[in-house]
Amino acid sequence: MREHFQLKETIVTIVADKESHISKAKESIRHNRKVLERFIAFDPFFRSTLEPYDCPENAPEVVKRMIVAGNSMGIGPMSAVAGTIAAMAVESMVDAGATFAIVDNGGDIALINDRPVIIGVYAGTSPVKDLGFRVTVHDHITGICTSSGTVGPSISFGMADAAIVFSDDVSLADAAATALGNATCVGKDAVEKAFDAVKHVAGIKGAAVIQGEYIGMWGHIPEMIRADIDYDCITKG
Repeated sequence: MREHFQLKETIVTIVADKESHISKAKESIRHNRKVLERFIAFDPFFRSTLEPYDCPENAPEVVKRMIVAGNSMGIGPMSAVAGTIAAMAVESMVDAGATFAIVDNGGDIALINDRPVIIGVYAGTSPVKDLGFRVTVHDHITGICTSSGTVGPSISFGMADAAIVFSDDVSLADAAATALGNATCVGKDAVEKAFDAVKHVAGIKGAAVIQGEYIGMWGHIPEMIRADIDYDCITKG
């Protein structure tokens, strides 16, 4: 089962075997967005800063995860918002008994999969097209997060058409994808150098960058295969 769900700026695709699991994901998204909005109302700087942020002792879980992930990459906490919301939604699905659950929050994906799945790559106008990752079975939640300087509304200071990070810490994968995208300039050498932004960070399994006609990979990533990408399946507003 697949459902498109939007709550303000949060636009997700939820995939599960049961409608009840999708409902749990939506409940989690509603709750954690409300908690996050309440915290931002208390401290608007949390939303605007692009620098590491000191975590208050009484911060709610969604906020803590975003801060830890952003600080790990030396950037602001909002760099991890989509991945954190997705991860907590999948956690709620698992708590309800799901062994197959995917939440794609605008290219930041949390999943647990009791069967192999293919995750397509969308890199905008890059000539590198029709590629996907064959993700093997996972009995735990893992993250595949993407940042882009040419696709979507998120802030990026780089030129990556797609900067993709793999980690079992979905919040970290999201923040790291932002940092990787920020570090990507134009050209083959620039793509290779961009991985310096993530190589030193514990918890990151691997990464991939598409920039124009170039594609680079580092670390341990799923098998990349040819895939027919259905534009209608891309999570977008």
